[in-house]
Amino acid sequence: MDLKHKLLFIALLIVASAIDGTQAVAVVSGTVFCDQCKDGQRSLFDYPLSGTKVTITCADGNGQVTMSREETTNMFGNYVMRFDGSPDLSNCHAQVSGSGQGSNDCGAIAGPAQELRLMFRMFDMEFFGVDSLLSEPAQPMSFCPRSANPVPAPVVTPTRPPMASRPPFRLPPLPPLPPMPPLPYSEASACSHQYWTMPENKCYWRVLNPETKVAVIFGPLAGRRYGTDMTLWEGLQGRGDPYRTLLREGTTALLNSYNSLQFPYNSVDVVTRMNWALMGSTRGVLINALRFLRANSGYGKVTCKLTPCK
Repeated sequence: MDLKHKLLFIALLIVASAIDGTQAVAVVSGTVFCDQCKDGQRSLFDYPLSGTKVTITCADGNGQVTMSREETTNMFGNYVMRFDGSPDLSNCHAQVSGSGQGSNDCGAIAGPAQELRLMFRMFDMEFFGVDSLLSEPAQPMSFCPRSANPVPAPVVTPTRPPMASRPPFRLPPLPPLPPMPPLPYSEASACSHQYWTMPENKCYWRVLNPETKVAVIFGPLAGRRYGTDMTLWEGLQGRGDPYRTLLREGTTALLNSYNSLQFPYNSVDVVTRMNWALMGSTRGVLINALRFLRANSGYGKVTCKLTPCK
């Protein structure tokens, strides 16, 4: 057996042992949003809800509960649950089960339960996704648009004869009111990584901290690729290498998603696309980095709205 065939044989043995050593596991992930307008769907006014309890419940054919697991959402409204072994999650549902410190007044009513959907299977590992879970306040926020089909007011039958008709009373014309100020972060904005590294723009790091670790934000895959000590600020300096470029543009896109509601990707999309890219080929890494780069440049139509901090 020549050297080439020996090396190939050794490589096959390593792959086979790695596959054989993989433990069966099922991972479920999703996001909880505050449905501020109580319209039962994701909208411009909704935001990720941290500190909220989510329960996954599984039942058998007779409706008897066979398994239940609870987890709390992180600062981005995301939750991840791991089930060791090969449990049957085909008849499981996820639902908001309690409010926490980050729910404010949005934990009064839990939205409907959502089914678990198998996203993909690899070796003995299964990855499930859940449609966005909603938690609602007791009453819609004052800035929410009114329903297109309001409930008509009940008709009250008068108990006394109507008074004699009077001439209609008209108010004098009122002066025009000033326009309403724009909602926070509602203006379209897209900024490149150079803007986010300027000291005068540091006040726009509202949700993220420059010293937060990349692995904390983007997950274990990012931790294995970039190390557990790299910060988001260091990630913005990356260049020359496809994976460093992906981290730079992905971090920039995440910052833009928290700065403008009209940014093409929300925070969950950015983290999800980053992880898909890290699990794929170098070509896929470059493609996702280019997509983030184009979004961060506003596709040539949207400019950066950051103004120097006071």
